[in-house]
Amino acid sequence: MSYCVNCGVKLEPSLDRCPLCNTPVLNPNDIPLDRPVSPFPKEKGQVEVVKRKDLAILLSVVLLATGGTCLLLNLLAFQNHFWSLYVIGACLVIWVMAIPAVIYTRMSMPLSLLLDGAAIALYQYLICFNTTDNRWFLQLGLPITVLVTALAILLTLLIRKVSHSFLAVALYIFSEIAVLCVGIELLIRHFLERDPALTWSALVLAICCVIVIALVTIISRARLRNAVRRRLHF
Repeated sequence: MSYCVNCGVKLEPSLDRCPLCNTPVLNPNDIPLDRPVSPFPKEKGQVEVVKRKDLAILLSVVLLATGGTCLLLNLLAFQNHFWSLYVIGACLVIWVMAIPAVIYTRMSMPLSLLLDGAAIALYQYLICFNTTDNRWFLQLGLPITVLVTALAILLTLLIRKVSHSFLAVALYIFSEIAVLCVGIELLIRHFLERDPALTWSALVLAICCVIVIALVTIISRARLRNAVRRRLHF
């Protein structure tokens, strides 16, 4: 009993072609030695690549259906509070973050980060509808989102316009970490109606200052910079 080398279907002895995939049935003993013929098909199968446009449509439809379904359930069945706003906001954030990767690949990184920050701020605003006090949004949530977004855009511009070397990027990151921690603590103390002061962020600021000073020294000295590059292999 023989089987098709292409699809594996069981073959009758009288068949010269597979009834399922039409692959020729060859007996190895009947193949001339001077002209060997391979019994395997020559064409290679290949899965078609999914286009970005189709993927973008699928993602948009899924997120829109998810948000719309939750909204209908909220309005018709579960009417205690607007819990669907959490799902709608999450879908919006996911859709905006997927724009540069799926929907519009030519979007600049600063613009993409700006849209991400705006989407997160809008998500926080939607949460306000389920809270009794909106002060957290105006004095804490929104300012921190703006600060993080601004620092992320600044980091992108510095890498693209100034320098993208390893030491320079490390200098940018540690500098922005210090600014971010100081800004977050000051915003928290303002929200809690306390006097401006630095406590835990002062420790982060001190450590980052030491690292930044060391990086500036390495970058400004050519021989020291080259020695560090050779030892760290970058």
